Amino acid sequence: MQQHGKVSPMQETPSVLRISIPSPLRRLFDYLPASQHEFDQMQLGIRLEVPFGSRKAVGLLVEKANSTEFDQAKLKFAADVLDHQSLLSDDILALLKWVAGYYHHPPGEVFFSALPTLLRKGKSIQPDLIKKWCLTDAGNRLDVSTLGQRATRQKQLLVLLKSTSATSENALDAKQLDKQLSNWRPIMAKLVEKQLVICQESQELITDDPVCGTDEAVCREGHRNPNLNEAQQTAVQQVVEKLHQYCAFLLEGVTGSGKTEVYLRIIEQVISQGQQALVLVPEIGLTPQMISRFRSRFNCQIAVFHSGLNDKERLDAWLMARAGKARVIIGTRSAVFTPAPDLGVIILDEEHDLSFKQQDGFRYSARDVAVKRAHQNGIPVVMGSATPSLECLYNVHADRYSHLLLPERVAGAQFPQVRLLDVRAVKMHDGLSPVLLQQMRQHLQKGNQVLLFLNRRGFAPALLCHDCGWVSHCQRCDANMTIHQRDHRLRCHHCGADKPLMNTCPQCTSSELHTYGVGTEKVEQSLNALFADKKVIRIDRDTTRRKGAFESILEKVNSGEGQILIGTQLLAKGHHFPNVTLVGILNTDNELFSSDFRASERMAQLVVQVAGRAGRAEKPGEVLIQTHQPEHPLLQILIKHGYKKFAQIALEERRQADLPPYVYLALLRAEAVNMQAPLAFLQAALDISSEYNLSGNNLAENKKAHVSFLGPLPAPMEKRAGRYRAQLLLQSSTRASLHQLLQHWTPRLETLKQARKVRWSLDVDPMEMF
Repeated sequence: MQQHGKVSPMQETPSVLRISIPSPLRRLFDYLPASQHEFDQMQLGIRLEVPFGSRKAVGLLVEKANSTEFDQAKLKFAADVLDHQSLLSDDILALLKWVAGYYHHPPGEVFFSALPTLLRKGKSIQPDLIKKWCLTDAGNRLDVSTLGQRATRQKQLLVLLKSTSATSENALDAKQLDKQLSNWRPIMAKLVEKQLVICQESQELITDDPVCGTDEAVCREGHRNPNLNEAQQTAVQQVVEKLHQYCAFLLEGVTGSGKTEVYLRIIEQVISQGQQALVLVPEIGLTPQMISRFRSRFNCQIAVFHSGLNDKERLDAWLMARAGKARVIIGTRSAVFTPAPDLGVIILDEEHDLSFKQQDGFRYSARDVAVKRAHQNGIPVVMGSATPSLECLYNVHADRYSHLLLPERVAGAQFPQVRLLDVRAVKMHDGLSPVLLQQMRQHLQKGNQVLLFLNRRGFAPALLCHDCGWVSHCQRCDANMTIHQRDHRLRCHHCGADKPLMNTCPQCTSSELHTYGVGTEKVEQSLNALFADKKVIRIDRDTTRRKGAFESILEKVNSGEGQILIGTQLLAKGHHFPNVTLVGILNTDNELFSSDFRASERMAQLVVQVAGRAGRAEKPGEVLIQTHQPEHPLLQILIKHGYKKFAQIALEERRQADLPPYVYLALLRAEAVNMQAPLAFLQAALDISSEYNLSGNNLAENKKAHVSFLGPLPAPMEKRAGRYRAQLLLQSSTRASLHQLLQHWTPRLETLKQARKVRWSLDVDPMEMF
């Protein structure tokens, strides 16, 4: 690798490379090119290897300039150019610049979040060479029956190659051969040596999907689209009419109303015009059912992005999308930054889902970024939900979003009957009331399936000593450790701490240890005892952790192998279980009294989504909600008037209380091993804020431009993973005034001496206040 010396201080108007490097610093870094010619040839969006402190780092070229604010004589040269063409298109670069500015996050971390892991590490953009094997002319002419009896394996391989017409045009790769034969490589080597087979190498990406050109059928041969009802037709028509201009649509459709079919029809039109569609879904919404539905529908390559991909699979999918080969791109949150040269529409399913907001590191909202990307590219964005977020409903009322409604279930399916079960003073059986158990028996006797929802995994949330009162508290968090009976472990669901489940109290040595509360594992155990003749299937993070486990479980459910389903919010969305006729929600009371002002909205959304799993086909459905608070206004509104009425009331409460979406928030968080350090840093941050904020004397006449502060205060869960946490909340009635303060204030925070003793982060538009 060539090293260059420092530039001469006499050089005038230097050519400067402004490079983003993953680091916590909120700025770009200036470097010099090897020559003016190299500078002129460089494209924005290429990667370079540069000296960074005592190491070499991979950086991304973001700007080219003819001046620098630093001492020109101290600038270093970029060590190596890794790309000759930009990895990111101009629209993605512009989007990332906006994102870095809006969220006031270090640009290096923002830009590199748009790249697959292997590219961040400096891997070549060129795909790995793929080996393929085909018959030579001699191999094609050979009569395999003439081979000796000891050449059985060679015969098998030759027959396979002949049966698939393995010529140079359709040679077989290792992935295809693995499906047909085991341990075929040594045999193939012998056939190559005999010149019966030839090995070819290419840089093609392996995919199971054909390429669909604009002159080919969009849908696969033999596929017949289901009939749309009037509301679906209207929704599709309104979006298609806006395909070449920006328009934001909120598609509000009740559960089972056919929102996915609306998405598919819109995507058909986009593909037929030679464009690409980007579909964003929550992690738990990206189900095998959904992917299978897309793959069986469209006659084109589909790139899928989710957390289960390895680095190589993610890079291949990214390259297909970037090259325009993948006409449909489906992914979770981070897929919003996927390059797509022919992007025609962006679709967000379950737009209200909390997982669209990154909760650590680079804290961005994929929904809001998608809207910005659509606006920037002049294309429509469709946000679908049965329970829209209050932010989206607010934007509808403000005429920023167009409102599309799907008020009815498809295929004549009826809405389930919903009832509250008052369980006060009722003797429960591991979280199950007698009425619920009775209804379960009735539905099961008819050959139907029952779904039970409890958003708490594990066996029980705490272990308690009956003699001395000791509780299984996590030493690193302000939380209890959850019992996992099957693994015989105690685990903290906040920091991951893990230890064996003890038989005696560590404080008094008593053996009188009792579980406190109920989790999905305990309910599963009880159901197995109560319904011994029925198959119980538990669906939560513990049972779906292994790769392929979720798909296997869903196959069992859809085949009717499991009659009773118990699970967490993994069951709440994205699934169509036509034989589920009874849904039981075991506990919703915890969210009714949360300190988070968004808790009621999330609870309402979760209840409606879970209830929507019942009666989705021709069979009528029933939903039972167990509660100790049957008169609570939120539950009464949901049961009697539905989510629409709840949202109207919740928005009015937010307006009166000066809460989002009527005001704008930012949350400055800090954490440290020392209890006092986070509060000290936040107090110093508050002290310098007056330099950029309006003083109290001007508040009355400039109220709209003022930013108010709450705190610093300890976080609701002060101790987590061995670190103490605190926060400072910023609030303003205008987005502009909040960001004007953040633009000047945030860089100053890096210079505070207290900042060196803490980890701190800024969360713009926070969705969680813990």
